[in-house]
Amino acid sequence: MAALTLNSLKQVLKSAISGNGFDRVLSKVSLVSASPGRVVCELRVEEEHTNRGGTLHGGMTATLVDVVSTVALLHTERQAPGVSVDMNITYMNAAKLGDDVLITAQVLKQGRTLAFATVDITNKATGKLIAQGRHTKHLGS
Repeated sequence: MAALTLNSLKQVLKSAISGNGFDRVLSKVSLVSASPGRVVCELRVEEEHTNRGGTLHGGMTATLVDVVSTVALLHTERQAPGVSVDMNITYMNAAKLGDDVLITAQVLKQGRTLAFATVDITNKATGKLIAQGRHTKHLGS
């Protein structure tokens, strides 16, 4: 199977965040670019994405790592979303209300049953790293 087209990926992302479920917090994430195993998305931090301190909520950051790395996995020849086994996030800087952030997911390796991805969340204006995530997914056999 060939990797999905950019338009197909946009549809995948849109369908993943539609509805009334938890993923609706991602409704304002937009796909910027994609190449096989690599996806770049963008988000403007709005009030609905922030914690009491007015910065990007840690749970929102974790959700971005989860979903955008999964979209990157879907943009490979195998097109398998997998099931989360492990996720680790290191929070380095704050993203404030109104900041634009880039979410860059890269598939590091896809084996027979496991896939490994990394996600960098950076401030679009400054390039400063806000958080970095690692995501391991079980792909089945």
